[in-house]
Amino acid sequence: MSAVVAFVFYFSWTYWANSLATDDLGLILRSALVQGTLSGSITIVFTLTLEKVVQRFNSHYVSLLFVVPILCSVYANTKQNIAIFKTFNHALDNAASRIASTKISGVLLAPLIPIGMQGSIALVVNLINHTPNILLTVTPSILFSAIYGYVYTFTLLKNNAKAIA
Repeated sequence: MSAVVAFVFYFSWTYWANSLATDDLGLILRSALVQGTLSGSITIVFTLTLEKVVQRFNSHYVSLLFVVPILCSVYANTKQNIAIFKTFNHALDNAASRIASTKISGVLLAPLIPIGMQGSIALVVNLINHTPNILLTVTPSILFSAIYGYVYTFTLLKNNAKAIA
């Protein structure tokens, strides 16, 4: 059902968004069909992926001590990264007793995987299609996928808690 809703909504949205950018009805309809089909298909894949990721990370935790080094490792050798890394390390060292015991559930990070996949696929497909108004077409899809991902994650966690109890 969520895939059908995604198709109808994003077909309509894309039709409207691209009618602002061009008068070429063929391109507008093709873009709307591409984005609607993509959104419906990805909703199914997104849901299945999210279920697997939540199942995998349900009982795992990530210490906040490891988040900054992981984020900074992406930009390892820039001056800004080194300064940020030193600043955060200093702050973490000063607050180690409190931060060391603070944990966040790994499941809170779980929706990021399918959101990243969905956003990348949506951008690439719309670039290939030459969608006239790509940002206005894709941004709501990514935003609502993120909201859906977190709401669905918490629904899965609630159902898992009920099943255990």
